[in-house]
Amino acid sequence: MSNKVVGSILLSVAASIWGGTFVAVKMVVGVIHPIQLVWLRYLVALIFLVGFSLIKREKWHIQKKDLKWFFLCGLTGYAISLVAQETGTWFSSAQTGAVVTSSTPAFMVIFAWLILKEKLDRVKIISLIMATLGVVMIVGVHLSGKHIILGVFFLIITALTWSFMSVLIKLLPNYTALQITIISTVVAMICLTPFVMGDIAALSNVNFLNPKIIACLFYVGAVSTAAAFVMWNKGLTMVSPSISGLIYLLQPIVGTLLGWLILGENLTWGFALGTGLILASVWVSIRFAK
Repeated sequence: MSNKVVGSILLSVAASIWGGTFVAVKMVVGVIHPIQLVWLRYLVALIFLVGFSLIKREKWHIQKKDLKWFFLCGLTGYAISLVAQETGTWFSSAQTGAVVTSSTPAFMVIFAWLILKEKLDRVKIISLIMATLGVVMIVGVHLSGKHIILGVFFLIITALTWSFMSVLIKLLPNYTALQITIISTVVAMICLTPFVMGDIAALSNVNFLNPKIIACLFYVGAVSTAAAFVMWNKGLTMVSPSISGLIYLLQPIVGTLLGWLILGENLTWGFALGTGLILASVWVSIRFAK
């Protein structure tokens, strides 16, 4: 298979996993503060990531000139983006979280144009329009709640920072996806640790033996971070930002379905049509992209 196909598969699996993350976060974010939840998520992820790196016996050769890009990736995409995502989901709903962050493709195209000098062609514009219509069909008019505006604000910050990070990774071609994930995760943990330590007493009140908390931490740490981040970072090196941004839209499809199945959130009549438009936009982008 071509790199574009393999990369698209990796990105699709990662995006689908993240669709379930909104549900997992919604189940525990009322018990564990968003910043502390992200920190715990990365702690669990690092255990698996470092262990896998040792098994693979990866050779590390970090160049000083690349440290600034690692720092920006860790700060924006791993620290700010994840805290904003979980805070936004806390103030809104799993469906809203999955859908609002679907603005990611548009931001990725803009950042790719600004940073990588990628051209905006007709295929990208048509694909974005189709994807946007699909998202609107899925979400309908069910954005409600006392803190919905605040939730949407944080979720937009999530989309902006994640898009920025996803484009920056293109500037690190000499590192494996696993290495990029480990270094960015360490940077994020360093940035978040002072905030977590400032309220460490809150963690002492959490029952970490609760099966629900164990399952959620395993999912968001080992599956959604360790596995999915590596797949996403690898896929980004094989596929253009415009295509990867559209594939990211599998999140609202999976997130909406799981929100309906597990949390009892409403499923709109336009879900099927919106899903079809999103999938079609990805196909158009992959099939006709230059």
